[in-house]
Amino acid sequence: MAEAQNIPAGSTTAGSIAVAAESTVATRMSAPPSYDVADFPVPHGREEEWRFTPLERLRGLHDGTAVAADGVTVEVTAPDGVVVETVGRDDARIGKAGTPVDRVAAQAFSSFEKASVVSVPRETVLSEPIRIAVHGEGGTAYGHQIVELGAFAEAVVVIDHTGDAVLAANVDYLIGDGAKLTVVSLQDWDEKAVHVAQHNALVGRDASFKSVVVTFGGDVVRLTPQVRYAAPGGESELFGLYFTDRGQHQEHRLFVDHDAPHCKSNAAYKGALQGAGAHAVWIGDVLIRASAVGTDTYEMNRNLVLTDGARVDSVPNLEIETGEIVGAGHASATGRFDDEQLFYLMARGIPETEARRLVVRGFFAELVQKIGLPDVEERLMTKIEAELEASV
Repeated sequence: MAEAQNIPAGSTTAGSIAVAAESTVATRMSAPPSYDVADFPVPHGREEEWRFTPLERLRGLHDGTAVAADGVTVEVTAPDGVVVETVGRDDARIGKAGTPVDRVAAQAFSSFEKASVVSVPRETVLSEPIRIAVHGEGGTAYGHQIVELGAFAEAVVVIDHTGDAVLAANVDYLIGDGAKLTVVSLQDWDEKAVHVAQHNALVGRDASFKSVVVTFGGDVVRLTPQVRYAAPGGESELFGLYFTDRGQHQEHRLFVDHDAPHCKSNAAYKGALQGAGAHAVWIGDVLIRASAVGTDTYEMNRNLVLTDGARVDSVPNLEIETGEIVGAGHASATGRFDDEQLFYLMARGIPETEARRLVVRGFFAELVQKIGLPDVEERLMTKIEAELEASV
C-alpha cells in the first residue's frame, strides 16, 4: 500500500478509495468545547466535523429527537479492592477528564441521570482485568462512565458493547501520577445498533495510558477518543482496528492535545473493508501547544480494501505551535492486496483464497497482540476469520 502524505484535504485516489491529509481547517482543534447542547448547532452534514457521518442514520442522536428508554444495561465485574459506584450528576469527577466537543456528546452529558464510576485505589496493582459489559436490548440510552486510577496504580479494563441499542455516551479516564491504565473498548454490536461516544483521558505526571479500540458490529459507530496531559512526563498509546462490512459506517476521530511539556503519544489504527457501501473514516488530530516543549508524537492509519464498493476517508492532521519538540509525524496508507505477497504465498502452493486470509490475519496481528489478554485476542481473531469466511 502506498503512503499518502501531504495530500490536500478532499483529494481522492482512483476508484472508491478516498484519502485526505493535512487539512487546512482544524475545526475540532480550535473550536471551544462546551457542556451546553445549545452551544452546538444541529449539524446538517456540511460541517467539517460531520461531513463524513450519515446523519440520517443516527436515529435522532444529533438533533435531540432521540428519546431515552429502557434497554441498555451496564454490569461491572471487578477484582477485590476495586470500588464500583453509581453516582449522581453532582459528583466532582464527572466532566473532569474532558468536555464535550460536539452536539451528540453534549446531548449525552446533559441527558444521563446516573454515572457508573470504577475506582482503583492508590498503588493498587491488579492481576485480573476489570470487565464492563454494556448490553443493548433495543432501547435508546445516554450514558456516562468513569474509570479512575489512583497514583501508581495499574489496571486493565475491558469495555464490551453487545446487543442492539441506540447509545450516546461519554467515557472518562482519570489516570493518576505514575499510574498505568490499559483500556480495551470492544464494539461488537448487532447489525442495527447505533453508537456515538466520546472517550476522554486525562493523563497524570509520568503516567501511561494505552487505549485499544476494536470495532466490528453496528450500523453506525462514531467514536471520538481524546487525550490531555495534566502534567509533564505522560505517555499515551492509541491503537485501533476495525472491520467494516457491507453497508456499515465506522468512524474514529482521535484528538491528542499536547498541552504539557515532555509528553509522548503514538497512534496506530488499521482497518479492513469489504462489501458495497462499507465506509470507514479515520481522523487523527494532534495539537502541540506552545507550552508543550519536548513533545514526541506519531500517528498512523492503514486500510486494506478487500472488495469494490468500499470507501475510506483518512485524514491525519498536525498543528504545531512550538519548534522545540523531539519529533512529530504522521502517515496514511490505503490500498488493495499486495500482489507480491499473494504471489509469494501462491508460489508455495497456497490457494489464492487462503493466501488472502493469511495476508489479512497478518495485517491485523500486530495490533491484536498489543491487547495482552488471550481470551480477547482469540475472540477478535475468530471474528476476523468469520468476516473473511463471509466474503468468500
